[in-house]
Amino acid sequence: MSITQLAPHELRLTIDAATLGFADTSELINQPLSWIGQERAEKAAYFGLGMEQPDYNLFVLGEVGSGRSSLLRQAMAKVALHKPVPPDLCYLHRFDVPERPIALRLPAGQGRLLREKLAQLTKYLQKEIPRYLEQADFKAESKRIEKNFKLEEAKAFAELDAFAEKHDFAIQREADRMVFTLLDKSGKILTETEALALPKERRAEIEQAEQALQAEIAHYFEKVRPLERAKEEALITLQRNKIKLLLESELEPIRSALTLSPEDKSKFNHYLQKMEADILDNLALFKIADADEDKHKEEVKSLLARYQINLVVDNHDLQGAPVIIEESPSLRSLFGSIEYQSVEGVLETNFTRIRAGSLLKAHGGFLMLHLDDVLADSLVWEKLCRLLRSSLLQMEEPGTALAPVTAVSLEPEAVRIRVKLILIGSREQYYILQEDNPELARRFRVKVDFADSFISNEQSRRASAVFVAHACHEADLPHFTAAAVARLLEDCHRATNDQLRQSAIFSRTETLVLESAAQCKTRTGCLVDVADVEVALQARIHRHNYPDQCLQELIADGDISIVVDGEKIGQINGLTQIDLGDHCFGAPVRITAHAFAGEDGVLNIEREVGLSGPIHDKGMFILQNYLSALFAHVAPLALNASIVFEQEYNGIEGDSASCAELYALLSALSGVPLKQSIAVTGAINQYGEILPVGGINEKIEGYFNVCQTAGLDGTHGVLIPHRNRRHLMLSHHVIEAVSQGLFHIYAAEHISEGIELLTGFPAGITAEENLNEVIHYPHDSVLGYAQKALRVYRLACQLIHHPKVERKRFGHGER
Repeated sequence: MSITQLAPHELRLTIDAATLGFADTSELINQPLSWIGQERAEKAAYFGLGMEQPDYNLFVLGEVGSGRSSLLRQAMAKVALHKPVPPDLCYLHRFDVPERPIALRLPAGQGRLLREKLAQLTKYLQKEIPRYLEQADFKAESKRIEKNFKLEEAKAFAELDAFAEKHDFAIQREADRMVFTLLDKSGKILTETEALALPKERRAEIEQAEQALQAEIAHYFEKVRPLERAKEEALITLQRNKIKLLLESELEPIRSALTLSPEDKSKFNHYLQKMEADILDNLALFKIADADEDKHKEEVKSLLARYQINLVVDNHDLQGAPVIIEESPSLRSLFGSIEYQSVEGVLETNFTRIRAGSLLKAHGGFLMLHLDDVLADSLVWEKLCRLLRSSLLQMEEPGTALAPVTAVSLEPEAVRIRVKLILIGSREQYYILQEDNPELARRFRVKVDFADSFISNEQSRRASAVFVAHACHEADLPHFTAAAVARLLEDCHRATNDQLRQSAIFSRTETLVLESAAQCKTRTGCLVDVADVEVALQARIHRHNYPDQCLQELIADGDISIVVDGEKIGQINGLTQIDLGDHCFGAPVRITAHAFAGEDGVLNIEREVGLSGPIHDKGMFILQNYLSALFAHVAPLALNASIVFEQEYNGIEGDSASCAELYALLSALSGVPLKQSIAVTGAINQYGEILPVGGINEKIEGYFNVCQTAGLDGTHGVLIPHRNRRHLMLSHHVIEAVSQGLFHIYAAEHISEGIELLTGFPAGITAEENLNEVIHYPHDSVLGYAQKALRVYRLACQLIHHPKVERKRFGHGER
């Protein structure tokens, strides 16, 4: 096949605005947005969001700007509307183990109801318990109990008093002790002097009587103290029975107002029993204090705080399942936290200071996380992995995981959660996870793969126009004409370097919409037109192309030597692409080659000094093997050659210059010069076929700018792989030059076609020929000249290894 010179209409896809079916985007505002070009991702997303079984979490992978986050948010919100509202979550005081609060789930809205009812209950009890204890029937019964006790006590004291009187003692009660004194026969109190003056026998009798009285007093207390305990127990029982009826009447409506699962119902009933017992045990605090009122109030406040709930998740106003987007995941924000307060220099906490994180709030719904954010904190990632395995969330105090030894003062009950995680990451992260952690990867069974580009058709263009309409509406921008939308679509094709495929990175399109609208407002236009889009595109390029401009100036000034006219042996202009992230551009690079006799083969200078990457080295090895296939059937190659990228100091990667390198080497070998006005890009395989390369538009435009600066004369052009034709989306000024015959784009399928274009000589072989069947190339062909040179090299090498020995001639007389 002969080389193809491409016509101007082949160099770019031009979209006819008339085919879009609207005058401007205001006509499309009522049409719904779709997942443009992301049908696979859309099906996967809705499948995963709809699966109720565990481990069907979503891993969303794709390029930044592909709409992966925004589209998943919309899908989550849409699916969540049709899901039930999850229950509320609250923490309750655990009376037997206060440092381990109870977790309780209630139907949505009932958490707030329970909180209000318990708050009302405590206020009611503060008022009613003292009132109940002041009621007439309660006081009367209390007095009866007191009276019975006093009667029994008086009876016992009367017996004691009679015993004392019988033995000449007077006895009386003072507080909790008995005081007795000795009497004489007349009933008078004996003084100590008088008692000592009594006869010895009388004193002995008195001492015996005193011992007997003390024994009787002890017996008295043995009888009275049980009576006193019985009285206290009776009074307490009276109080408890009275208040218990009050509590039962108040707690039963609270219990019946809630609709709980069997597990939570049992847990809540046990809590109410404990609360009732705790109130009855502390009835004394409800009595009106006579002294130290402040201390009493503080004690009552501390007691009543135990009867409240901490409603950490309140879903009363939620419609459907929760949708949580966690932008800054941390241990606190994701898993919850426990707050502290300083009391007299000591940090204290209780169940009311527990705070829910995103995972608890997202129970029964969806939680979106960005993998980069999660991986920023290894503790967060580690704990999230454990959660995915167990589905149990154990809240910890801040810093617990970091401290070597921690005295945990609060350990809330672990909560089983049911959350569907949507993890946003890159393709590299997804496959690293698959390889390094298959156990965790099994928890993300749904892969939502966002495409970078998609086949363009009438439907996708219409959907893209609807996207532009909605972008204008949401940002309150002027709408776009059909021609302006067509130009936006062409830029989407340029972003993918493909006439058939459109870029799926709609953040770039949205940015161009904003910038084009700004240009329209500058000229006070009503609708954004093609000119506004063109100006916005050029302004964007101008903001980012300073490195490109500097390189062009270096070439124009001769600091970087690029020759674009005449012919040179062993020299050719290759094309490179430079990607700076925010801007890609192309530039020519001079490739030179030398060949001479030897047996070392082809020397890749970049590789020798460590300036080439593995793909470039691979391309060089393919080149060497193809060169051997061309000539080694005659004899083993006797060749020393070197190839270098001139003035290239930052390294070379990729195989897109291997075609140009081969042409330079064949030129050096054959002595046939190459046209310097035609630059070459393309990779080759071991059969001499030219393979497509990336960055084709940037490369062509970079070389065109150099030629334009030097002065276009109709001889300049670029040779590209034939398979790159559909990737052409060249700028209008390049196409205009091609239309005027000042610049040319050639496409070749085989290495032989480019040889004839660059040298004007026949290659000596065609793409259809089998190299194994070739013995001699035509003498007037490039390969023929190269073959001749190689034979000379082989002869030279043989002479070095086996030099000729001159034979000595003898005369007749010497024979």
